[in-house]
Amino acid sequence: MTPDADDHACEPPAANPYARTRVVGGFVVVEVVGEIDLATAEFILEHLDAATGRPCPDVLVDLRGVEFIDCSGLRVLCRGETRAREHGGRLRLVSDGPHVLRLLRGAGLLKRLPPLPALPGEGRT
Repeated sequence: MTPDADDHACEPPAANPYARTRVVGGFVVVEVVGEIDLATAEFILEHLDAATGRPCPDVLVDLRGVEFIDCSGLRVLCRGETRAREHGGRLRLVSDGPHVLRLLRGAGLLKRLPPLPALPGEGRT
């Protein structure tokens, strides 16, 4: 990858059927919907790579619209979290879904990726 290509990695990619990136407050929010599996992981990865490619990223991955996630999805989330840390920032998950909690717990990732129930500053109903 050339330095020019890496510079473009920080620009948010266009929304796709599975992910979109937006800024909420001081956070970059990657909103994911549908399924995160082998077929969709690359669509989500492009958003996470762009969000975590800048210095000191503060990224929230909103998984509240995710119906299914498998090991491909966990791999993408772990890669994003590692990349954020390597750039001096952090990546956190937002999910209130029991299926996400069960998967994170079963994979031993609950301490590494503890989900928030809502976006910071967002009122809970």
